[in-house]
Amino acid sequence: MSKYFVGIDTGGTFTDLVAAGLNNARYCYYKVPTTTGDPARGILDGIAELLDQNKIAREDVAFLVLGTTLATNAVLEGKWARTGLITTAGFRDVLELARQRRPHYFNLDIPKPMPPAPRDCRLEVNERVAHDGSVVTPLLDADVRRAAEMLKTKNVEAVAICFMHAYANAEHEERARKLVQILWPEIYLCTSSEVLGEFREFERFSTATVNASLMPIMDAYMQRFEQGVAELGIHSVPRVMQSNGGAVSPGAVRKLPVNTFFSGPAGGVIGSVGLARQLKSLNLITFDMGGTSTDVCLIRDGEPAKKSERQMGGFPVRTRTLDIHTIGAGGGSIAWIDAGGLMKVGPQSAGAYPGPAAYGRGGTKATVTDANVVLGRLSPKSLLGGRMAMHPDKARAAIDALAKSLNVDAIKAAAGVIEIINVNMMGAVRVISVEQGEDPRDFTLVAFGGAGPLHAADVARNMGMRKVLVPPRPGLLSAIGLLHADVRGDFSLTRLLRAEAANLKTFNAGFADLKKRGAEWLRGEGEQRAKFEWFVDLRYFGQNFELIMPLAQERLSAQTLARLIGAFHKRHKAFYGYDMPKQSVEIVNLRLVVTAARKAPPLAKAVKNIKLNQWLTEKRQVWFPETGFVQTPVFERDRLPTNWRAKGPAIIEQMDATTVVPPQAAIHHDALGYLHLSLK
Repeated sequence: MSKYFVGIDTGGTFTDLVAAGLNNARYCYYKVPTTTGDPARGILDGIAELLDQNKIAREDVAFLVLGTTLATNAVLEGKWARTGLITTAGFRDVLELARQRRPHYFNLDIPKPMPPAPRDCRLEVNERVAHDGSVVTPLLDADVRRAAEMLKTKNVEAVAICFMHAYANAEHEERARKLVQILWPEIYLCTSSEVLGEFREFERFSTATVNASLMPIMDAYMQRFEQGVAELGIHSVPRVMQSNGGAVSPGAVRKLPVNTFFSGPAGGVIGSVGLARQLKSLNLITFDMGGTSTDVCLIRDGEPAKKSERQMGGFPVRTRTLDIHTIGAGGGSIAWIDAGGLMKVGPQSAGAYPGPAAYGRGGTKATVTDANVVLGRLSPKSLLGGRMAMHPDKARAAIDALAKSLNVDAIKAAAGVIEIINVNMMGAVRVISVEQGEDPRDFTLVAFGGAGPLHAADVARNMGMRKVLVPPRPGLLSAIGLLHADVRGDFSLTRLLRAEAANLKTFNAGFADLKKRGAEWLRGEGEQRAKFEWFVDLRYFGQNFELIMPLAQERLSAQTLARLIGAFHKRHKAFYGYDMPKQSVEIVNLRLVVTAARKAPPLAKAVKNIKLNQWLTEKRQVWFPETGFVQTPVFERDRLPTNWRAKGPAIIEQMDATTVVPPQAAIHHDALGYLHLSLK
């Protein structure tokens, strides 16, 4: 019997599932509406249905990995747990003082974000550690006990302990943790040094506090998920995708839920990296449009861009992530009229329930999906391979109501919805390309997600891009990408010193500490073999931003330090257009990436040739900006023959997505099942 890998990607509207046979290259796909009230229930039901329908035995599931946006949604919606903070005397207001920078310089009316730990739940204790790790003011146990007792009366569910300069010496934080655990064993608790062992107190306090606020939410979710998987009869320990593109155990997620902010979208990027190598097309821009949001990421030379800090709910969260930019633009995005009478689309979404009007679940507001139905771009009959009936009359009624508010006809209103959402998504592509000094015309747009192929050609053409690539299962690519995730952990600590031979002992001691932490984490993940990769953050003395540089080994010598500094000068000039060879260089942070590689599932079997013209299912009127409504052939993708070519306009339908080929575009269906769109 073949063993199977199972990937689950939970989106705002649909949950996508895929099972891949390791020995027989058999791929099984399934898609179910997301259960927003109990996300774990929908996932578990979907797993059972996927396995049962495809006659896969529970014991044959060798690896199961989940991509989730639960932590992201909790922060964005302000549904985090009530959290307490125990901090150094004089620093209770760090979370609100922040960096004293407005997010928009010319808008004075932006409300300040509310921290997860309200001011009355932020308590101070007398203690102080200097930047070099020396103790200035000893920590008194009585102060910690008093703070814990006070927080008990505030009904907090989680506590973060954040002391000044704990990155240099975590002794006080660890002592405080033990005292709070003895006094209050049921509380969710974390320290800033374990969450982020780096300097910059605001970012460290913010990351630790957000992490604490998510611990109760993710713990309940992980417990429900892990227990449910075991009850299904699946013996392998499930994994959860992290923002860095690696998968970890539910236990690791319980401790550091901040590492899952881009869990779901990361699967699509990892899947795109795999297809980039398969097709030897290494410069891609991923375009993942789902029901509630669109995620984009730039891949150059087969490597996705990465970041060390993201804004979540108005607060910086420093954790290693793929550089995925997300906007509130999806098939469920609602069209609305602002106070000036202008139409806007999103970021509000109809979600899975009630969903777009076309779904017939009670939604009445016009959405992007409804506009696509009215314009003939989406099937008016059914979705999900016939399992989900469509209601074009309800879609038309929603668009008619919008058109009446705008005093235009329904077709113009629907076309306006499509144009506005496309412009919004073009802005997202610009953020990760043009604003990073990259020309999008040098890249291929990879369209996936349930709605990505619907809009990709329009977005690409308006950006000046000439190539669009649609994977065989675009609506399920994020779930497929999860199957390729390695087990990965990122570790860092600050050692803010001049890059000089006199400080080599301190640097090497730091690397040894990271190696110990990495080895302990690896054992906790049940892995034995892994690759250890080393990095350092460097900057010129006096700068406030760093560049990450790789190291060949974890031990620095005078010779390797000199080579590192020389490489930094070159990297700085490449990034910023200048270097300062005579300026002294600082090492800021030491980093370790631990990766336990897993066997990747085989590629899906090649597409078989189909004789005769059996792939044309119908012709219907479809609206395009350059032609208006035109009679357009509709093809069934699963029946397209190898190396099939055609000219637009065309609509290509499949269970998980619909691809729109505009007029004058060319389409090629290759031997591996990919669709290649060439635009003019």
